[in-house]
Amino acid sequence: MRAIWIYILVALSSFSALAQEIKNSVSQTEMEKIYQEVKTPYKYGLVMVPEDKEHKMDCPTIFKKGKYWYMTYLIFSGRGYETWLSKSKDLLHWENQGKLMSFGDAGLWDDNQKAGYNALLDMKWAGSYQAKTFDGKYWMSYFGGKEKGYEVEPLSIGMAYTAKDPSIVQEWSRLDKPVLSSSDRDVRWWENRNKLFKSTVIEDKKRLTGHRFVMYYNAVGDSLANNKKTRWYERIGMAVSDDMVNWKRFQKNPVVHHPVGITGDGVIQQIGDKYVMFYFGAFWQDRKGSFNRFAVSKDLVNWTDWTGDNLIESSEKYDELYAHKSFVLKHKGIVYHFYCAVNKQDQRGIAVATSKDLGKSKVNFVQ
Repeated sequence: MRAIWIYILVALSSFSALAQEIKNSVSQTEMEKIYQEVKTPYKYGLVMVPEDKEHKMDCPTIFKKGKYWYMTYLIFSGRGYETWLSKSKDLLHWENQGKLMSFGDAGLWDDNQKAGYNALLDMKWAGSYQAKTFDGKYWMSYFGGKEKGYEVEPLSIGMAYTAKDPSIVQEWSRLDKPVLSSSDRDVRWWENRNKLFKSTVIEDKKRLTGHRFVMYYNAVGDSLANNKKTRWYERIGMAVSDDMVNWKRFQKNPVVHHPVGITGDGVIQQIGDKYVMFYFGAFWQDRKGSFNRFAVSKDLVNWTDWTGDNLIESSEKYDELYAHKSFVLKHKGIVYHFYCAVNKQDQRGIAVATSKDLGKSKVNFVQ
């Protein structure tokens, strides 16, 4: 009799799990429709490049203020990352404005790494793309670190803010301590190797997670001790907050990941009643190099991964080493897919591909 009850309970549990999976999954027809909406087959080319060979440009985040577009992006100098701002009238021609988060020498946890990403952007597809405020402030999440060099551990996630216009060049204020780090008591198995990277913070207006704000971030980690092969793999997970200051991890496992390599740098757009996470992959088992892809969710928690063609991959001289790290938007009927382009000389700049042929850029890397 006991065996029968166990069988019934297992069957009910399996049915419940299946029902949940069916409820939250996105059909292949819906995935294909989104792919057709977001694809950008025309590479316009480079739109922002460093002024010399020593600096590298990375990770665009774009918002609109008035009639102008603004891009925050990273510059790596050898010492570490700083966050900068540029401006455009048409999303194709950009002018550098200045620095937003700079190196410090005060012995703080983030003196030598400040890689920032604007938070609380209007994520409606073809929407306003304005930066929204909370508690009278504009916000930016960033990964920071005290060590000099290229992504030297430990790297943690912090929050920066300003009460001023975010389109004005200024030094943003920052919270004193990280909001997430690999030394936290509740650190998960997939983020336990001292490197937390890019974060995207959105407002969960429907409270699908039970909280007002959601952060998607990628990190390095592994649950296996002394496993050098998998300890550098990156995966995307979640944290939640109600005040932008106190954050707690959401779920034990990552929400978008793959067995091998990197899954990272997720950014969110809402297309109709679905949420689309644009992210990049690299060094997977079944795909070479780096590339930009997407996943889709109905509830911000359960994500259906696209299994078709890459949205962006290496195909030109300026991106022949890597083509990765998305920011995708739609404006006046045209989709713009900004990404980090890296050539074989390891020069890094910001490029864009579009859904309509807009010609070719005249911007090139410094020779």
